[in-house]
Amino acid sequence: MKGANLQKWQLEYIRRVRVVKETKEGGKRKILKQLIHFQMLGVVRRKLACGGFPSSNRPVISFLPKCYSTAAKEMTVRDALNSALDEEMSADPKVFLMGEEVGEYQGAYKISKGLLDKYGPERVVDTPITEAGFTGIGVGSAYYGLRPVIEFMTFNFSMQAIDHIINSAAKSNYMSAGQLSVPIVFRGPNGAAAGVGAQHSQCYAAWYASCPGLKVLSPYSSEDARGLLKSAIRDPDPVVFLENELLYGESFPVSAEVLDSSFCLPIGKAKIEREGKDVTITAFSRMVGFALQAADILLKEGISAEVINLRSIRPLDRATINASVRKTNRLVTVEEGFPQHGVGAEICTSVIEESFGYLDAPVERIAGADVPMPYAANLERLAVPQVDDIVRAAKRSCYRAVPMAATA
Repeated sequence: MKGANLQKWQLEYIRRVRVVKETKEGGKRKILKQLIHFQMLGVVRRKLACGGFPSSNRPVISFLPKCYSTAAKEMTVRDALNSALDEEMSADPKVFLMGEEVGEYQGAYKISKGLLDKYGPERVVDTPITEAGFTGIGVGSAYYGLRPVIEFMTFNFSMQAIDHIINSAAKSNYMSAGQLSVPIVFRGPNGAAAGVGAQHSQCYAAWYASCPGLKVLSPYSSEDARGLLKSAIRDPDPVVFLENELLYGESFPVSAEVLDSSFCLPIGKAKIEREGKDVTITAFSRMVGFALQAADILLKEGISAEVINLRSIRPLDRATINASVRKTNRLVTVEEGFPQHGVGAEICTSVIEESFGYLDAPVERIAGADVPMPYAANLERLAVPQVDDIVRAAKRSCYRAVPMAATA
């Protein structure tokens, strides 16, 4: 039995190497050949060691109720992402990580810490500084049935590879009439950090969410990061996973259920972080924390704000948003990106189309300034939404704003 399996593998390996040799791009040829070689070796070693080729590599997830401890632990977003990658790579040998400095350096932000030692260079692949190259290789390996996780040191660098993301990954399933799946995750820090200038501070949520064929996720807490990344890796379609550099070191309480290896969060479902009755505030990523701080301030002034963590930008949970607006009759949208054609604009349109009759005040949009990000620290702060901006918008929506004449 083992001899027969090894012979099948040898034939498949020879066939794939021939395909690689026919490619014209020398740099990609070498990396892709090594990748296929290492992947096939890893899969065969594991399967022959188990005495055959099982029908599924992923453990069966039980849907029976489990008993979890009620005591919450603290976990950073960085550790949540690391543990999600680790567990998915352990559960499925087809999952691998590829990007700049993900291996020997343990990741530019230490998200992949320890993974190279555990899974080896065949599944934690360090690449040259060539986003177009390794993104294209990742998409090609997804065509073959592998599950690559492509890390961008910052999503600003994904502009070098946007053709592979939009024209190859996002459209292949449709253009093949459903015959070709592209199970790939593009992940990395998105949005403004601190003092990195205009070219490294953009939010790409609206960019990628406008493209059919992609799913776009943006976590806020450790629970979000862990549950959404596991769902993204398991998803059969390409997923853009937008993290935030300033959140990596933030700690959040996580329950025993979140720490369970079977824990996943549904794609396309928002979370009501805080219930309220006077105004709805929608936000994603780092802005969820700002919205929660604003809600605390508003409560002291008698305004009860409901805060919705979008989690998923595409698909957008329109049902949860509209249900909240029909309860509070007011809406404030918050995002770091540019205001024109932004995520907030799409939410406003959805509410106008589905819940216009419930609105008691104009919708308020809070977004980044409509300018390239300044480098000077004082101007940078003015270009990004702050807690006070959200508070003022909510008060305007509730007709509680202080008249400008009174502040003169």
